[in-house]
Amino acid sequence: MRWPGFELLVAEAVRPSGASVLTACAYGFPVRGAGPWWQGLDGYLPENLFRAAASGKLFAVAGVLVERRVRTQDLTREWNLARRLQKRLLVDHTGALGVTLVDRRDVDTYRALLAWGWRCLPDEGRRVSRSAPRRLLVLR
Repeated sequence: MRWPGFELLVAEAVRPSGASVLTACAYGFPVRGAGPWWQGLDGYLPENLFRAAASGKLFAVAGVLVERRVRTQDLTREWNLARRLQKRLLVDHTGALGVTLVDRRDVDTYRALLAWGWRCLPDEGRRVSRSAPRRLLVLR
């Protein structure tokens, strides 16, 4: 992916045969100021997110790809693979707030992300439109 600051983490398992297999991955990039990432949401977001982006303190976790059982079992456990991968992405960005977008119709992903520690954006006086195509979630 050609995006400044793009990071990809992979998790591998070693089979009894000794072969390594990819079991999960997470990826993201720093979000800076205005840009295509905000499309459809910019009118609903609090100013503090734009300030965080302008100061380099916003990191978009664009995807967490894990096996179905990781999305459905032990979601709230700290050792859950998805939770560990997304937190590791933020480690190198000290003080950065993690953000992700979820399609409003994708209820399964939305519920999994909430279980992995993501939170809905606080209102801060602006009402997020129910017609916005995506929801914004934050992770500290």
